[in-house]
Amino acid sequence: MGSNDDGAGSGVSDEAWERFAREAGGGGGVAPNEPSARARMVTERLRREDEERAAAERGWRGRRARAARRAAEPQGWRTGPAWQGRDGARTGNRRLKAGAGIVFIAALALVVVRPELLIDRLTGEDSERATAQAAQPLPAESVRPTAAPSADPDRPTLREPFRGSPALQWAEGANAIEVPEAKAVGGLSKERVAQALALTKQLLVASNIDPATLRGERPEAALKLLEPLQEEGGRSVFAEALDKPSKDADPTWLFSRFDPAEVRPVGEVVKVRGRMSFEAGATDGEVRVRADYTFVYPLVKAAPGSDQVERTIVRRQMSLYVNDPARFVVTPGTLQYGEHREEFGNDSCGIFDGYMHPQFDHDAVRGDQPSAKPMDPYDRSKDLDDRTSAECRTLSRS
Repeated sequence: MGSNDDGAGSGVSDEAWERFAREAGGGGGVAPNEPSARARMVTERLRREDEERAAAERGWRGRRARAARRAAEPQGWRTGPAWQGRDGARTGNRRLKAGAGIVFIAALALVVVRPELLIDRLTGEDSERATAQAAQPLPAESVRPTAAPSADPDRPTLREPFRGSPALQWAEGANAIEVPEAKAVGGLSKERVAQALALTKQLLVASNIDPATLRGERPEAALKLLEPLQEEGGRSVFAEALDKPSKDADPTWLFSRFDPAEVRPVGEVVKVRGRMSFEAGATDGEVRVRADYTFVYPLVKAAPGSDQVERTIVRRQMSLYVNDPARFVVTPGTLQYGEHREEFGNDSCGIFDGYMHPQFDHDAVRGDQPSAKPMDPYDRSKDLDDRTSAECRTLSRS
């Protein structure tokens, strides 16, 4: 039988069909009809699909075999990095996880050392502190304030000794004491009034800001500014008080001094807030200078390794006088010490040894026991004449 080439291709050869026809004819049967073109197409498609599956299976087994052989081979000095990078995605993830773990451990350690960072973040106090620290210093005080400054619960540290204090925004040192513009008054010329103001500032600095004075040294510079001819409150009175301090002759009436064997200042910054004014004195040829200032001292115990910071706050109101040397027997370049009142915040009561003694946590109370209601040492809205400074009072804050 000839071939039937209809373009589809038969699944059975011509020789097979011819052999089948002969056998069928010899047996008296009828030869079967040749398969149609559609049947041959279906047969050919099934055959090709079987071949493709077999080829795919051979390829998969080949890849597994090659991978097994490659894993058994030693790393080459060039191929090593490339081979290690084949799993680049998962390697990157492991590195990211390790980095995240290191950051977490560091953050945990920071919270252990400074738990206030987490607490402040949760309570919102960190933003308040940042606002306070970024705030500009307060302008100079020109009149008495009407209320006490707001409270801040933050505690001072060696690095931030004024943290949590209204004094954080106060000016510091001698620059905080601003002298008003002088003018002639009380029969004294403008120049003599200006001298009186300048001498008052020098006395305030030498007795309350000078580092040597704070360390308990003898304030010689301040003593030289006091009138030696004055019988009460003059130079000789305070010189004797420094030598033999007592309840009736206490150097702390004028000088801010701390016992160096007990405490030491944290740095050399003293925060200051206050104002100065002047007016004619009671007699012609006299000028009266009024000073009202609060000084804030951060302190730590003198023992090595001490790190708890406490603050002592001292407010002083005083009157100082200058007389015309042409009319009075006075020493030019000196001041007469007049009325004065003091208020000490965080200073042991009833101790008269010429020093101030701040209290620290867990310290036994020295001197007299506080009995009056708490006081706010930062409240400058009231005159000290309205307070009973002789009372021993606790502090509402320091």
